[in-house]
Amino acid sequence: MAAPGFSIGLGALLLLLPLADVSAQGPHALPQARSGPPRFHDPSTPVRERGEWWVFSTGNGLLSRRSNDLTTWREGPPVFKEFPPWHREVVPSQRGHLWAPDLVFHDGLWRLYYSVSSFGKNTSAIGLVTSPVLDPADPRCHWRDMGIVIRSGPQSDFNAIDPHVVMDGGRHWMSFGSFWGGIQLLELSPETGLAHPERGRPRRIAWNESIEAPAILRHGGFYHLFVNWGFCCRGVKSTYEIRTGRSRSITGPYLDKDGRDMAAGGGSLLLATRENRIGPGHPSFLEKGGQWSMFHHFYDASRGGRSDLHSVRIEWIDGWPVVR
Repeated sequence: MAAPGFSIGLGALLLLLPLADVSAQGPHALPQARSGPPRFHDPSTPVRERGEWWVFSTGNGLLSRRSNDLTTWREGPPVFKEFPPWHREVVPSQRGHLWAPDLVFHDGLWRLYYSVSSFGKNTSAIGLVTSPVLDPADPRCHWRDMGIVIRSGPQSDFNAIDPHVVMDGGRHWMSFGSFWGGIQLLELSPETGLAHPERGRPRRIAWNESIEAPAILRHGGFYHLFVNWGFCCRGVKSTYEIRTGRSRSITGPYLDKDGRDMAAGGGSLLLATRENRIGPGHPSFLEKGGQWSMFHHFYDASRGGRSDLHSVRIEWIDGWPVVR
């Protein structure tokens, strides 16, 4: 989401909702509903509840979207109406603009992971909130703060943003990271959803000078790691592209098609700019009826670089994902 010395930039602030000047303890003025289709940036993995699809994304208080068909989306309420005090304790410049959520369902609860950060710095934290249901019309819908999963600062060799969670054989894992050391893998406690008390040390699994937004997908006996190279948040000048590699073990090493280790700069190109869809990024995956789709955001050149959601079909050729 943010590179050293670059930050998300003014372009992203125009693409996303405006920041609110909020108190860490108190409510803030929520953005008014806008006409036209909602925008998406850093979309979460699509999930389904009671026949309705949900995607969460970067924005003021974390934005929610809902759909009956994965095509037409309606704006839902933000996740946060009040902010935990630790947001500003960890990131003093934080004003409620939260990044890159992802969520999974486990043990009767939705676990929503998200990034608390500041532009152009690795003073960051990944937080966790939980709720038994997603629909705000249900009286049981209540997002409970579970605290910090992992944090980083100037002394860290990683940046604690862009979480993506995988549940694998009873063990839970979170890939995350950005510039400052690349993509990391952290084991989580299945019971709490937080860093594992004994095995919760991050390890690097991918690196590039400009890298972020990881996702891991298990398919065909391999773990496939997807990352973004390049810069987001510049509208039609964005250079994001999606790269990939695979491993027999979730902990790596992840090798690209040429056998290069992603932790040493490897990564095979999967999807780059195509026609009006500029800078595809922040991938997530959905399987329906044996067919895999990859969801991602892009900057629409036909609409002045507006960020939007798109999905492409994934085919598997010789064990590698291919976009058609």
